[in-house]
Amino acid sequence: MSLILKARALGKKYRRRWALSNCTLDVPAGRVVGLVGPNGAGKSTLLNLASGMLTPTSGDIEVCGGRPAGGTAQLAKVGFVAQDTPTYAGLTIGEHLRLGDRLNPGWDAALAERRIRRLGLDPRQRAGRLSGGQRAQLALTLGIAKRPELLILDEPVAALDPLARREFMRDLTDAVAEHGLSVVLSSHLVSDLERVCDHLIVLVDSRVQAAGDVDALLATHHRFTGTRRDPAGLPADHHVVSVHHSGRDTTLLVRADAPVDDPAWTVSRPDLEDVVLAYLGRPATDGHSPRSALEALR
Repeated sequence: MSLILKARALGKKYRRRWALSNCTLDVPAGRVVGLVGPNGAGKSTLLNLASGMLTPTSGDIEVCGGRPAGGTAQLAKVGFVAQDTPTYAGLTIGEHLRLGDRLNPGWDAALAERRIRRLGLDPRQRAGRLSGGQRAQLALTLGIAKRPELLILDEPVAALDPLARREFMRDLTDAVAEHGLSVVLSSHLVSDLERVCDHLIVLVDSRVQAAGDVDALLATHHRFTGTRRDPAGLPADHHVVSVHHSGRDTTLLVRADAPVDDPAWTVSRPDLEDVVLAYLGRPATDGHSPRSALEALR
């Protein structure tokens, strides 16, 4: 399996606080990877390490077969759109495209101009007069026209209205299909990730809690419902992710290759949001399982 990103015991510390700790990941190439977690979980830190904007405090990271920002050739392999979809307010759209041409050796001018025309944007218009959705589309155009192997998007739709967000995600999906990009996309909105992503990483308390293909994650997570009881009685290969007691009932989110055949439990299939929320509500070192969620999914 070809990897677009590989991290081993990766960590980043700011003074006394670890923003990312002991992060070990294998991200396959050719995927649209969703990165999800609460505020302060380390998502932006991981993406900034992958883009070369930050350097690790501990561990190692390899992106597109090399060290992030390790020279001109390596920089050309990665496109990065930051959370505020940065553009230069005083420059026109056309000037942004010409700047991209001068700064990027693999720049695809025809692609950039074609996207701007399709979006109905006037190359003479200054970026400072664009709507939030238009600025996001301009930033995405700059990232795609660079022709990177990996496109990193840090919360690119956070400030957009639902319609602009959907249009952005649709354009991203089209670009992936047309140009064969690998993408890592962070978002708080699981519905957006579910629409476009085929691989998922869940970060909580600066640690990876789950990682894998979406289909595999959904196939190996099960919702157990029954009369109130201690989940410790489940088989050893059933790893309890979350427990919820309500009156006389107990609901569990369980990770297992196949659910136990026990008539005392009603077993159903959770959706992706159920799985994500279960991990987000679970402390990184809660002791539910002798193995980490990431280790068990490998």
